[in-house]
Amino acid sequence: MQKHILAVLLTLILVFSKHTLAIEITDKIEITKEQATFIAMKVWQNEGAGLDKYLIHWNDGEDFASVGIGHFIWFSKGHTEKFQQVFPSVVSFMLTRQVRMPSWLNSNTPLPWKSKKELYQAKSSGNKQYLELFKLLKTTKNIQAEYLVNRLNQALPKMLNTVSDPLNIKIIKQNFYRVLKNADNTNNEKGLYALLDYVNFKGEGTVISERYQGQGWGLLQVLKNMNPTELYALKSFAESADAMLTLRIKNSPVERGELRWKDNWHNRVMSYMQ
Repeated sequence: MQKHILAVLLTLILVFSKHTLAIEITDKIEITKEQATFIAMKVWQNEGAGLDKYLIHWNDGEDFASVGIGHFIWFSKGHTEKFQQVFPSVVSFMLTRQVRMPSWLNSNTPLPWKSKKELYQAKSSGNKQYLELFKLLKTTKNIQAEYLVNRLNQALPKMLNTVSDPLNIKIIKQNFYRVLKNADNTNNEKGLYALLDYVNFKGEGTVISERYQGQGWGLLQVLKNMNPTELYALKSFAESADAMLTLRIKNSPVERGELRWKDNWHNRVMSYMQ
């Protein structure tokens, strides 16, 4: 009896694994160079007002730097933080595209500066590492945009792997494609941008540490809570994103002062349906 149960479980695991793999391969999103340029411009406008001086930045009240067009999080050596570090993955992706890196930088390199003060001292003094990093980020904006698409390609199977309820799996997958696809099954560029920007902005929602009071705010939670009666998918997506971020602020520790971001976050996600 036990052997029979084990065999059934193994079969289910294999079926689910094949299903996940099929999603990742058959539904791969591809973009043109022109689309990469457009996405880079839009994301960079959101994250750094389109100004190169913000390619290397350190926000007030944060313990990490934000670099590149996506303001990818990067930690200094020995640093721990509840939010997911992203820049090392960007570096790994660049290396697959044969981007020439500064000799000191690889996917395991920690942020060279331990504080905001140290970073801006490096900037003002013309530090070699700072200048080399800035040049890399300035000349690879389109490749950074391709990284964002690559991350989105991995997002759906990554999210579904964390969900056990078949109904929720169906809802999340349906809403993902409601936003991404036109009626003729071609990619909706506005929907692609909205999904891609939100994943970069607030993550997939699968990291347990990225939650307040047990409630996440990533793409997983946004897709799950979209209004099924709203016919315009981007409106439903934007309103769900706004609701998840409002809940995040409500649940956040007071000392983080996240209320200061409410208007900017609201305006950003509401722009998805424009």
